[in-house]
Amino acid sequence: MEDFKAIGKRLSNWGRWGADDQRGTLNFITPEKVRAAASSIRSGKVFELSLPLGMVGPQQGTGRFNPIHAMTILPGEFTTPDGLVVSDDMLTLPLQCASQWDSLAHVGYDDRFYNDVIASAAVTARGGASRNSIEAVLPGAVGRGVLLDLARLRGVDWISAEDDPITVAELERAEAAQGVRVGSGDALLFRTGWRRKSLVEGWTPEWLAANPGLALECAQWICEREISIVAADNWGVEIQPSRTAGAFLPLHCVLLRDVGMMFGEMFDLEALAEDCAADGQWDFFFSGPPLRVVGGVGSVANPVAVK
Repeated sequence: MEDFKAIGKRLSNWGRWGADDQRGTLNFITPEKVRAAASSIRSGKVFELSLPLGMVGPQQGTGRFNPIHAMTILPGEFTTPDGLVVSDDMLTLPLQCASQWDSLAHVGYDDRFYNDVIASAAVTARGGASRNSIEAVLPGAVGRGVLLDLARLRGVDWISAEDDPITVAELERAEAAQGVRVGSGDALLFRTGWRRKSLVEGWTPEWLAANPGLALECAQWICEREISIVAADNWGVEIQPSRTAGAFLPLHCVLLRDVGMMFGEMFDLEALAEDCAADGQWDFFFSGPPLRVVGGVGSVANPVAVK
């Protein structure tokens, strides 16, 4: 297959929305697209798509760790004459430890991030990312979302990491089977069943060691459709370990660095997928703003789907 750097150069959006652009493919979500997305709300059902932020989670203590929740004020420690009761708490966590967004300063190559930003200059220990940081994309992806259930298409509870990667042909078969089409400005969510695996087997080291996902060939299809973001129920969106010789995260490199597309990872799509299969509606209004972390190269996510 064509080298991923050549693919990235061919699909590049550098300069498309101006030399100073930091939003990338979120620019496909126009006010008209957001208004039209409201038509996807038919029943008023709301689905939470995030993982719980708690000490039991996907991280296995290798770099990232699960959130640490601590109480800073307990009832009785702060009192007033009128009997006021107060409790307060705090959370310590890596910004990409659970359901999360990759910013456009998260992955690049050859010392460049999206829109020709010099990576080594843009990200520093004290300030984080001065360009392409997560707060630059706010309010993030808000508009029409489409779920493609690849695990259901294959007839399995979850796709094995050893199975073939998800191809363009398979994405289109899912569209045909579900009677839906992903279009310009849409948020594409796809289900591999990897979250289901964690519910059945628990958070095992195997869960983070590999995952099923998209093949590199999907990059061109995603660009041709003018999709705004891609999110999945696994931790890497693309298949891991990589099936592209000599490339560790080729789809990340092409879509984040060259195309300017954020990835959403570790979304919980189980309840949404069950409901979509039951009523045959696979599109919805989607909202998933990141936290406004100044200089952040990622953010925990709290996405919702409204049908």
